Amino acid sequence: MSALSKVLDRDAASFFQGTAMNQEDSTARNATLAKRAGGWLALVLAAVMAAGFAPPDSSPTDAAHPAPKGYVCFRAEQPIQIDGKLGDADWARAAWTDEFQDIEGDVRPKPRFRTRAKMLWDDEYFYVAAQLDEPHVWGTLTKHDSVIFHDNDFEIFIDPNGDNHEYYELEINALNTEWDLFLGKPYRNGGPAVNEWEVPGLKTGVHVAGTLNDPTNKDEGWSVEFAIPWKVLAQYAHRPSPPRDGDQWRVNFSRVEWRHTIADGTYRKVPDTREDNWVWSPQWAIDMHRPEHWGYVEFSTGKPGAVSYRPDPAGRVRERLMQLYHAQATFHGKNKRWAATLDELKLPEPAGGTSDPIMLKTNSDGFTASITFTPPGGVPQTWVTRQDSRLTLEREAKKPGQ
Repeated sequence: MSALSKVLDRDAASFFQGTAMNQEDSTARNATLAKRAGGWLALVLAAVMAAGFAPPDSSPTDAAHPAPKGYVCFRAEQPIQIDGKLGDADWARAAWTDEFQDIEGDVRPKPRFRTRAKMLWDDEYFYVAAQLDEPHVWGTLTKHDSVIFHDNDFEIFIDPNGDNHEYYELEINALNTEWDLFLGKPYRNGGPAVNEWEVPGLKTGVHVAGTLNDPTNKDEGWSVEFAIPWKVLAQYAHRPSPPRDGDQWRVNFSRVEWRHTIADGTYRKVPDTREDNWVWSPQWAIDMHRPEHWGYVEFSTGKPGAVSYRPDPAGRVRERLMQLYHAQATFHGKNKRWAATLDELKLPEPAGGTSDPIMLKTNSDGFTASITFTPPGGVPQTWVTRQDSRLTLEREAKKPGQ
């Protein structure tokens, strides 16, 4: 991993490890976010972004990753009571996600504690619930919009139209303290995080199966519930919100877990030890802000269990274009220019289903790369990415008779 990639890592803020954290005011919070971008290197990054360039990226380009996770989200028959207990009958009918795994995938050990989530929706809300096994439930932050991942937390990431830009992040700790923010672009492309963004009408609930902040005994864990208003998610969705039957949004979940000791009757983080990051859909790097790896949530009006998840037919094309994006970013970091040909990038052979040619156009300001392919039983689609990692369906041919 390159030095710049390390400072862009969302979890590389080792400066706050080792002690319990106090509440922060807005100035301290913004300073924390600046440190996440690497101090003086953040200034360099800002200048690079102002010129429209992507930062160097050390992502491997020699292997395809497994497809992101998928989940069918069914409608709730009744409004969900948000208390963190998951006691509603609709939750009993909703399936659990796969158990979370390390953010880097199966190259890392299995998480020490189980985490899993469920989702539902209705005309007003996108509902998310999670169950976090935890023998010692603790939390310190009580002020809204504190940097919640200083505590153990649960996090939600939502990119409605899956273009890697304009996405939402919500975090919560065991004290039901919530942090919501919006990013116009990933940190790798300049962000920034908009802490002033809020979610009017958001409902959250936390239930602790045990005793909170009591190290004298062991707990079972904690569970959370969110009701996120569609009218707020619609702000940057660029598509119907609430969604239509069959629509797919990109979503991921993360759990931050700090190792701790017990001293003088209180929990303390282990000094000089970074946190664990456990996720639903692996990111293949210690960086939640790679939306191309987030899972797919398919919204359905069907009966629970009657509809199966439909993998994205453009999934391998999207992955191939992002593979090229990362290769271009690395090439630009080394050569101070964009590669004009695919031969310069030395891309590996494409994974199955992505044999369609890449069209690459480069100028002094950046590049565009596109692939046109025809999904089974469909019409030709042209997908495009560029130097800021935005990935879009530029053109889809009409079916005969349309």
